[in-house]
Amino acid sequence: MTLTIDNAMNIAKVLTEALPYIQRFTNKTVVVKFGGNAMIDEELQNSFARDIVLMKLVGMNPVVVHGGGPQIGHLLDKLNIESTFVEGMRVTDSATMDVVEMVLGGSVNKQIVNLINRNGGQAIGISGKDGHLIRAKKLSLQPQNATDMPEMEASEIIDIGQVGEVVTVNVDVINTLTESDFIPVIAPIGVGNDGASYNINADLVAGKIAEVLQAEKLMLLTNVAGLQSKSGEVLTGLSTQQVDDLIEDGTIYGGMLPKISCALDAVKGGVASAHIIDGRVAHAVLLEVFTDVGVGTLITNQTSTL
Repeated sequence: MTLTIDNAMNIAKVLTEALPYIQRFTNKTVVVKFGGNAMIDEELQNSFARDIVLMKLVGMNPVVVHGGGPQIGHLLDKLNIESTFVEGMRVTDSATMDVVEMVLGGSVNKQIVNLINRNGGQAIGISGKDGHLIRAKKLSLQPQNATDMPEMEASEIIDIGQVGEVVTVNVDVINTLTESDFIPVIAPIGVGNDGASYNINADLVAGKIAEVLQAEKLMLLTNVAGLQSKSGEVLTGLSTQQVDDLIEDGTIYGGMLPKISCALDAVKGGVASAHIIDGRVAHAVLLEVFTDVGVGTLITNQTSTL
């Protein structure tokens, strides 16, 4: 394609707009949770990989945490292992946990590593079990609404197997990789004090890693345009207090609530900003980091941001 003057001017405009963001975020850590459509659409996969590589090349330190629920479900179906969910979380017995580790720590993790490397990056894949990166404990789950499970008392604990929550994160493992110019790609599997493996929600792992690293940004890719008001308008530039108010008045509910809560906790824990972005948009990560418009919901404690 011949480069016209108009095309060249558009490219110059984009680069000029990106410059202050590049200057601001040099040497800053950005934790990106990779999931949703972006993980299964080939074009979106490649645009994500190029975004991550470019972030590294301009001096940022991207850390990728990935999910893999659909891929786990597909393999469980092939193995005739029934999937059961409680309040959106997969019940994980020992057989299911074996599949989770094969998919998250194996095939999916290595696919993402290969994707980034093929696009010019240097990625290394690890799980939370490597180097005791993620210490975990069994998640204690109580029914959110006793009327949904009338046979249970509200105080009764639901056993969903080897589903865990993060206890500690060994930042030395991540820092060793980023300081050596590698891009960490992390599977959300933790290890307990007894050596047991735990399946952990990828959003929660990304949020906790961002918090422990005191990252500049936490970015959660989703299959929606962002947090929406009751009238369907995408909300952005929100303070933590405004998000608390939206939870209180019922604007944030259902499947979006855990994701927003994760982002909110990260910002309250010291992460400069959290972003809920539309992973269905090509180059969504770059658009959110390096442009004035962005493609999602921004949550911050700061009174003003670029």
